[in-house]
Amino acid sequence: MAVVSRVLTVGGGFSGMAASIQMRKAGIDVDLVEVDANWRPEGAGITVSGPTLRALETIGVFAEFARRGYTADGVDLVTPSGHRIGEIPTPKAVGSDVPGGGGIMRPELGRILADATRAAGVHVRVGCTYTQITQHDSEVEVEFADGTTGRYDLVVAADGVHSKTRALLFPEVKPPQYIGQVVWRAVLPRPADIVRPRMWLGGAVKAGVNPVSPSHMYMFVTEARPEKLQAERASWPQLVADLLAPFSDPVLVALRAHLFAPDAAIDYRPLSNLLVPAPWYRGRVILIGDTVAATTPHLASGAGIGIESAIVLAEELARAATLQEAFDRFHARRWERCRMVIENSAQLCRIEMENGDKAEHARIMRESIIGLTQPI
Repeated sequence: MAVVSRVLTVGGGFSGMAASIQMRKAGIDVDLVEVDANWRPEGAGITVSGPTLRALETIGVFAEFARRGYTADGVDLVTPSGHRIGEIPTPKAVGSDVPGGGGIMRPELGRILADATRAAGVHVRVGCTYTQITQHDSEVEVEFADGTTGRYDLVVAADGVHSKTRALLFPEVKPPQYIGQVVWRAVLPRPADIVRPRMWLGGAVKAGVNPVSPSHMYMFVTEARPEKLQAERASWPQLVADLLAPFSDPVLVALRAHLFAPDAAIDYRPLSNLLVPAPWYRGRVILIGDTVAATTPHLASGAGIGIESAIVLAEELARAATLQEAFDRFHARRWERCRMVIENSAQLCRIEMENGDKAEHARIMRESIIGLTQPI
């Protein structure tokens, strides 16, 4: 028997859905509220690491990911002119035979997890959130925006990087701050010779592509910007094309024209990160995912560490004798791993912005990749 019997999950993102699915497997009744009435993840493509694929396998959705996305081993590294430098190996995650990495459209991964959430028996309400949380010794009373109320043994807050729950319970924590780098993403046709991720290195601007299906891939371009962009959306295709102008590789030259197609769906994100000091709970409310541990995308593990935390929380709730014991075990397993991803990603970001030491960059990448393959 789990240490709790009824849980509310706040937030229907990747972490919230994963936690809800895994708690249902442990026999826990779960309500999930998601403020977005369309329950639609935003963004273009998403790169996931082998350890993240292992986590999706644990949840039970890896086969669907592989069918609707793309998986591969290794990352090709080339110069701006297209000359091959080498590759980044992506070793197998311990305890799993899933590939070393993959890519998928972010909304597609959202749909896979949403279907699995409903199939698990989670009671989902979209277009709804809470208005008040009142904690008692043995339960949490929650008032919702639709006028209803509920009583729960535990509230799992996974309401994202701009979490109102974090602001409520951790008022001393400052919101994430812009770190001086932005990432552009676009959805493009996939040339036949792009069969796994490829990155073009050689300057402050880094470009890369990752297949997300047999026919498409997404491109990512990072650049250093002292301040956030103020340009109109209509100018974005030309801005990205200009960033790629110094790259003479015929592959990138040909892709530039596709940036102006409406279905390129260009996405712009200023990068920030967040690491809330542990513990990540107050009373009977615990925070997971981007709510407390949000990272830049340099290790392709932002979604992954949130999904892993969801799995670990469900495991500890299922085996602990008390809620405090579950919380303590959860933090013992998650803090160092999340800290490593966030701080190492920030270091990689700094090196890229400063066009710094490539050997240091390679060392941090190598050590991080090996560390992430270890069991959670």
